[in-house]
Parts: sequence; C-alpha cells; structure tokens
Amino acid sequence: MKETVDLSKRQFIKQLGCIGGGAALLASMPWLRSCTPEKLSEVGSLKARVALIGCGSRGQYHLTMLRGIAHAEVVALCDPYDVNLKAASAMVPGAKLFTDYREVLESDEVDGVIIATPLGSHAEITLAALDAGKHVFCEKAMARTLDQCKRVYDAYLRTDKALYFCMQRMYDPKYIEGVRLIREGLVGDVVGMRCHWFRNADWRRPVPDPSLERNINWRLYKEHSAGLMTELACHQLEVCNWTVDKMPSEIVGLGDIVYWKDGREVYDSVNVTYRYSDGRKIAYESLISNKYNGMEDQILGKKGTVDLTRGVYYLEEDNEISGLRQLLGQLRDKTFGAIPAAGPSWRPELRSSYVPHTLVDGPVSVNAGQSMIAADNDGSDLILSAFCQSCITGEKAERVVEEAYCATVLCLLGNMAMDEKRLVVFPEEYKIPYMKF
Repeated sequence: MKETVDLSKRQFIKQLGCIGGGAALLASMPWLRSCTPEKLSEVGSLKARVALIGCGSRGQYHLTMLRGIAHAEVVALCDPYDVNLKAASAMVPGAKLFTDYREVLESDEVDGVIIATPLGSHAEITLAALDAGKHVFCEKAMARTLDQCKRVYDAYLRTDKALYFCMQRMYDPKYIEGVRLIREGLVGDVVGMRCHWFRNADWRRPVPDPSLERNINWRLYKEHSAGLMTELACHQLEVCNWTVDKMPSEIVGLGDIVYWKDGREVYDSVNVTYRYSDGRKIAYESLISNKYNGMEDQILGKKGTVDLTRGVYYLEEDNEISGLRQLLGQLRDKTFGAIPAAGPSWRPELRSSYVPHTLVDGPVSVNAGQSMIAADNDGSDLILSAFCQSCITGEKAERVVEEAYCATVLCLLGNMAMDEKRLVVFPEEYKIPYMKF
C-alpha cells in the first residue's frame, strides 16, 4: 500500500508539471526533479543502504515510510536508549544495532544516515556524517544555534554528498499546487501571511527513571531544544518565504510560559511578527494549552486567500457576490428598516461566508496539527524517497538545504527577539547568497 501511495504522488507531480508547464515548474521548484516516475525508474533495482540514528517515535515513523520504499534498505539502527532500539529492531529485524552513532559512520555497509535525534545533536551528527562520506537526511530544524546552522551550511557547500532536511511541505501536493497558483496571480498581490499552530498538551512523555528526564523530554529544555519555533514554526516560516521568494529583515516577538509551569525552560506561548523590506508581514502564533484553532498556513492576497493547510482558496469576488445575495435576501424578507443611499458597499465580514475552492483534485489529507509525531500524506514519504534516490545516484536536491537554513535561522532569530525583548534586524553574518531581502 505504501508504495502505491508513493507512486500516486509521483504521478501527481508529473501531471502537475504538465498542467503548469513542466519546465517552468521544475525551474521554480527544482527539488521535484527527483520525484517524477521517470526519475525513479533510473535507480532500477538498486537499493540505498541507510542507517537510522535516533529510534524514538519520529525515527520509527521514518522506518514505517522506509519499509514502503522499494529502493531503500535499512541496514543499521542506532540509539543509546535501549527501549527505543528494541522497538525499532522489531520493525526491521535484520538491521545491525548500535548505541554510538560514530560506529555507524565507520561502517562501509552504510550509504546514508537518517538523523532523528533531539535538535541539540543535529549539527554534531550531520557534520560528522558528511565528514565520514555519508549522505545525510536530518530531521528539522537544521541546528540548535545560529553558528551551528552556518557551520552545517558551509560544510554542505564543501561536500559532494547529498544533504536533506525534512521540510516535507516542499513535497506536499497541495502546497506545491498552492504556491504555484499564488505565484501565477491566483489571489493577486500577496499582502501578508498568517500562520498559527495550537495544541492542548504538556509536550511531556513518560520517564521511567528521573535521570532520563532531559533526554526523553528534551523539547522542554534549552540545552536540547529551541521550543515551539523550531519544532513547529520552522515548517510554516519556510512556506511563507517559499511563497514570496523573499526573506524578512526585521523580527519582533513576545514569548511566555503561560500555563505549563512545570520546570520547562522553553515558552509554551509565542507571538512573533516577521517584517519584509516591502512592509509585508508574517504574523505567527503558537501555544500548547488550547487547541481550538488547530493549525493554519494562510497566504493573504488582494484578490483572495489561500489556506495551504487545508488545500483550499477563497476569492474576495466570491465573498462580494455572496454578500450581495445575502443583502437582497434580507431586503426581500424586510430585515432592514432603512437602506443607506450612499457609502461603502455592504458585505459580510464573517469568513464562513467565503466560498471554498480546492487546490488539488481528489481527497486531501488535512493536518489538524495535534500529533507530536507525524501527519498522514504530508510529503514525508516523498522527501524520504528522494533522499534514498540520492544515496544511489549521488545527486543533491536543489534548494532543500537552503530552505531549511533560512527557516531555521528565522526561528532562532524569533527566539532571540522574544528572549531579548527587542526588534532584531537580520544579522549580516548569517546571510547567504540564496537569500533575497
């Protein structure tokens, strides 16, 4: 079944290229070149020999994906926590087991590694793996600090190995089509972006031994984690920059521990505004003590709004027509005692009155944002499949590293703005040629 899902998504991307002009699509989204059925056929019966470093819940999710990828073979598993290692081993019984990632990197039987460890170790393991001559797929975000991000980016420029970060929205059909249509003028000039991610959970996991608290609940402690920004906002900020092909130049924000006063060190509530040089802004909000609003990635245009999370768009013109019909109905029913003869045209302000249009045909998986592990059909399988192809062909995926770098740096600068309670101007030392301001 999983292989069928993978191939159907590849077929979608092939068709999308025909609809939108294949050359134009691949020029603007070149990382998709490896995702066509024709490109997949080039690997034939060859298999990428991959090792999973970090066998917790997200790592096990990747194993589920890998078992459905025909050109992937999991040959090694690594985790210092025995419970995780045993669980992963049960999923891939033939894989060799390790507790030290350095031993994995020494193995000639491993072509590439998949890193699903806490954020604080991403840079260390990524740099070591590239230095050992391995292809690398690492979970987001890129690194825990700005300096680490720059070191990883610079190492990528020096290496001939493929490096991926799990920015799966870049491989999600509804996001691909949505961004394509936005760039073609579907909703007119983009005037702003609104993203939020709400949950109602303490982000904790059971700890069998107090000595393991910071290793298991690493997301709560600054040594290992940058909190809501790198865990959640990273994906959403990447989409905003991808859409407008620009980087914000100024950041302000407020962060607090509002509800979960349990010894954690990272905020449970954040509000951050990113301002572009032309005045457009990303309004970002996240908290984990109320889930009513779920998750949304909204691109706001003069002529309409695209909700990429749900794979739908709304046009202002539709809303005006809907408002006029409602007004005529109220006139017919004598709702109004008097009708103004002049002034601005009347229209409803409730977004429920907007008419939804779908971005892609067929069923769409909508991520409500509540899972701490994964969402169905969000592009994670495609990006992992593309990485395994790269392990065989040696091809690098264009722009994936750059997009991950940009998104991660913005997350860390958002934390800086909140921690220091000041407006942060994008530092010159962390700019890279890929960025446009």
